[in-house]
Amino acid sequence: MIYTVHLDDKYSNIQGILQEIRSQKQGVRFEYHPVDDIKQEDYMTSEEFWQEADKRITKICKQYGVL
Repeated sequence: MIYTVHLDDKYSNIQGILQEIRSQKQGVRFEYHPVDDIKQEDYMTSEEFWQEADKRITKICKQYGVL
C-alpha cells in the first residue's frame, strides 16, 4: 500500500520525521511540491490521470469504430 502524506517542514517535529524517513533505503519516494504551485482542487495523482486518459481514449476509439 502506498500512502500520500503532506508535511509542512517549517515545524521542527516534522523536520525530525523527514530526517528519519530519508534515512530509509527502500520503500520511500519524495516528491516536492511547493504549496503555492498546487491548487488542491486541481490536483490529480498520476494514477488518476492515466485512468482518465484511458477512459477518454477508449471513448474516442469507440466513437470512430477503432474498438
